[in-house]
Amino acid sequence: MQLSTQLLHGGISEDPHTGATSIPIYMASTFHQQHIGESQWEYSRSGNPTRQAVEALVADIEGGTAGFAFASGSAAIATVFSMFNAGDHIVVGNDVYGGTFRLLDQVFKRLGLSFTAVDTRDLDAVTAAITPDTKAIYLETPTNPLLHVTDIAAIAELAHIHSLLSIIDNTFASPIVQQPLTLGVDIVLHSASKYLGGHSDVIVGVVAVKDAQLAGRIGFLQNAIGAILAPQESWLLQRGIKTLSLRMQAHQANTERLFHYLKQQPAVAKIYYPGDPDNPDYAVAKRQMHGFGAMLSFELQPGLEPQKFVENLHIITLAESLGALESLIEIPALMTHGAIPRPIRIQNGIQDELIRLSVGIEDIADLEDDLTAGFTAVTGR
Repeated sequence: MQLSTQLLHGGISEDPHTGATSIPIYMASTFHQQHIGESQWEYSRSGNPTRQAVEALVADIEGGTAGFAFASGSAAIATVFSMFNAGDHIVVGNDVYGGTFRLLDQVFKRLGLSFTAVDTRDLDAVTAAITPDTKAIYLETPTNPLLHVTDIAAIAELAHIHSLLSIIDNTFASPIVQQPLTLGVDIVLHSASKYLGGHSDVIVGVVAVKDAQLAGRIGFLQNAIGAILAPQESWLLQRGIKTLSLRMQAHQANTERLFHYLKQQPAVAKIYYPGDPDNPDYAVAKRQMHGFGAMLSFELQPGLEPQKFVENLHIITLAESLGALESLIEIPALMTHGAIPRPIRIQNGIQDELIRLSVGIEDIADLEDDLTAGFTAVTGR
């Protein structure tokens, strides 16, 4: 079954009791047990038919054997990190979402985990960061917000050689653009509030794995910690996933057009886009991605004010999210990555002039006109 078909017919795509092509929202906290220990459903924290349907779909579209849905992307990440013990060490990509950095630096470090941040594109740097206590390599690709692309298969092989778990946040790509599990990764996760949901109406995190033993560990923690996805949100996520293929086609087409538009703007100092042939990650991106995604980041020339730029847009929405039907824009240094101390941000390449753009499916002419208004506001011409 092709992926675009799987989005509609994968997982549990119809109600087994009625044949309804939309899984019902089972708003039940508990279930009648005819015989003790013989019921499929007991308590909705442990399992719910609506959540089970979307979890099965997530597993299918990521090429896994098990999927798990959580109350947020942060809840998914926190649950995965909860597999580790005090004293364990994790190698982490140096260009991850600010909330992930905050979770590691201010929560899990206090509980005894340690981590080393490296550029995961540099396999020698990753290898050098591995210690006897290292248990996993965690990264995003493409990264947030600089859109760096790591060789997924190479990281998975390196992790295997050192008996480590490989964990990839696939939010920026979506399963349409890449499937890390098929390239050898152990765990893939998403903030599914973004491309998977796609409509800015739900907060969700998902995890998918291939290995049954690993699925058992995550399933235990999902139930024990309890940060599960509610039935209403599970239904919204499954509905959103059905149109993912069509949406990504439109997203990516607009993004490529805007990349060429931005290249012509004198006020732009630098563009970060995996589909740029001059990008050092281009060859890796072309090899492992199906398309180049729908995210763009760009730096204004020194002295130009990014805040003035984003506040003078009228169609593109100033907001801290991505992957929605509507285009969204933000300033990482002031918003999504504000939790990272400025010296670390600058060291990792996140300049104060950096702007991140999640390209929506609006008419391309309207998007170009809106960006032109922003450039006029900061340059006066």
